[in-house]
Amino acid sequence: LLTDPISLCGATVANYFSLPFIFFMRGFPCGLHYTAAQCPNPLSYVPRLFTFNSDHMTFFQRVENALVALLELGYCNGFYAKAIKFSSEVLQRDVSLLDLLNSASIWLLRFDYVFEYVRPVMPNMIFVGGINCVEKK
Repeated sequence: LLTDPISLCGATVANYFSLPFIFFMRGFPCGLHYTAAQCPNPLSYVPRLFTFNSDHMTFFQRVENALVALLELGYCNGFYAKAIKFSSEVLQRDVSLLDLLNSASIWLLRFDYVFEYVRPVMPNMIFVGGINCVEKK
């Protein structure tokens, strides 16, 4: 099943029918695509989105990075609260956001590895860059 993880409907259907599924996405703003795939994502090394830090951070930038990571977890759980409740009702068991996301077989990521921050990724994460690369007019 090829699905987009933003709505979680595809992940719920795939879990209900025990089907393998593939996420085709640009990425979560809260970095869940790395957390769910169990990629190393240390707070002291990987800058969070919207912090505009580099990989050479001062102590205070690392503290800021850790605080932003905590906020990301909160707003992602709040954004997906209704979808998690719906998935729990359909699957007839308590599920978390990571339960639904980490059961994906393959992650097709719609960005180019060259333009992103360098980090280790899992073997089931495939970069398909160049899909949304249209020249501005």
